[in-house]
Amino acid sequence: MVTATETKPWLVQKYGGTSLGKLLETICTNIIPQYATGHNLIVVCSAFSGTVKASGTTSLLLQCISYAELGIDSQKRLIDVVDLIRDNHLNLLAAFARSPSRIAAHALIFEDTASAIKKECEGLKRFLLAAQIVGELSARSKDRVISIGEKLACMIVAACLTSAGTPAKPVSLDDIVSSAFGGSIHDQVASLERLGPNFYHVLADQISERIRECGNAIPIVTGFFGIMPDSLIQTVGRGYSDLCAAMCAVAVGAEELQIWKEVDGIFTADPRKVPSARLLSTVTDEEATELTYYGSEVIHPLTMDQIRDACIPLRLKNVFKPSGSGTIIYPSTLNSTSISPASTSSDGSDDSPRITPLPSFMLKNGYHGAEQERRKPTAVTVKDDILLINVVCNRNTKSQGFLTQVFDRLERNKIPADLVATSERHVSLAVQAPSNPTALLRLKEELERFGHVGITPSMSIVTVVGHKMRNMVGVSNEILSALAAAQINIYLISQGASKINISLVVGADDALAAMNAIHSEVLKIPSHKEQENRFIPGPWLY
Repeated sequence: MVTATETKPWLVQKYGGTSLGKLLETICTNIIPQYATGHNLIVVCSAFSGTVKASGTTSLLLQCISYAELGIDSQKRLIDVVDLIRDNHLNLLAAFARSPSRIAAHALIFEDTASAIKKECEGLKRFLLAAQIVGELSARSKDRVISIGEKLACMIVAACLTSAGTPAKPVSLDDIVSSAFGGSIHDQVASLERLGPNFYHVLADQISERIRECGNAIPIVTGFFGIMPDSLIQTVGRGYSDLCAAMCAVAVGAEELQIWKEVDGIFTADPRKVPSARLLSTVTDEEATELTYYGSEVIHPLTMDQIRDACIPLRLKNVFKPSGSGTIIYPSTLNSTSISPASTSSDGSDDSPRITPLPSFMLKNGYHGAEQERRKPTAVTVKDDILLINVVCNRNTKSQGFLTQVFDRLERNKIPADLVATSERHVSLAVQAPSNPTALLRLKEELERFGHVGITPSMSIVTVVGHKMRNMVGVSNEILSALAAAQINIYLISQGASKINISLVVGADDALAAMNAIHSEVLKIPSHKEQENRFIPGPWLY
């Protein structure tokens, strides 16, 4: 484990690409320097992004990969996209260095960084043009291409911080897997299968060595870590930088892991869809994981697995409101002597952290006793673009092998089931609509060998989440009654598989109304209209 200098605690901050793209100046001249005064800081960066993911660096790099696979006929389009990536990053660097005094004092830093950006992009261009001749890229080669986005982001952030008086150094983790497990793909695959989640703990040990090499400079770490055996995108998914930040926190025994976004934290519902949604001061790690899986982009599911054993709290913060407390997520194994989150003074200004016992903080936010049981659900979320698949087994298929065959076909076509309801000869599945329509057609053809198959499109999963919710007597009745009162039909119900959620499939057109009905009637948070009506004076007041 890396030893903190000057007895300061370690703090890991992860910034998303959209935050960096919008508020690079604020992050590098205000937020990071402020935290660096009292902490040994590690900063993890995603690739820069625009206002939408489609215009972000990672999406542009994925475009480059597709053009490389199309062959030399797409050479000009490939070159144009790589040049666009280069120009976007040079423009971001130039915008930060626009101050004459900043350019005069740190011209060499900006020149060196601009040269490094051009060099990386030229190397990327040569690699992809060579790949165009073959017309395909392996999964690991695609990983190598995508890693460029985080490299460029870390170069810029390190240069901006250093020019602003906060020494920083970019740290690339693109070779960390081979450093930990050797260059043999066979050995890496064997290690991943043997170690499971502990695979990432070994990588954390490697990260600690890279951090130690930075000395007193703040390590600016790439969110992309290593060329994974079966591709990082396939193994972990697009949210891999959250997992990388968690590994950094484990590597140094951080006091806290902070993930900075463009929202205040976790809400009782999506505030864009439910205006009366309230910010939650805390949720349990199980609730955060469940909310992420069922539609709320909170954190990557593997993130909590990494920091749970290390008892490291995770806090979600808003780059637009740095002084806000955000939402803190305590690992479920955290003991009662641990501290509660730093609070702010009543006038909203930053104050020194006031330490209070964790049980009282959790009780204040609706979690009761050692088991942290709740008396009402915590949040409601919606997962859109769902298909409902109903399979009725025919008489020629043995019922005992029916389910095995159905799930085998789902596995073959790489279509995971979100919800399942079964009887002896019937099964209903809620699945995310696959991006490849042929996969769904192939699945339907294969399932029709066992019986009649019906597929209903345009559905949504509404999920009500609450810690130990299975112990809440009557909560199912409240949910069903709220939806019945709103005249919303339910196509599938799943309860009991998880202790903390009840999920229902409704028509996509009814999803918003279902969310609002549950939020108002089950979570007991009145809508804005209901709150306004409470203050309408009646004639008896005249």
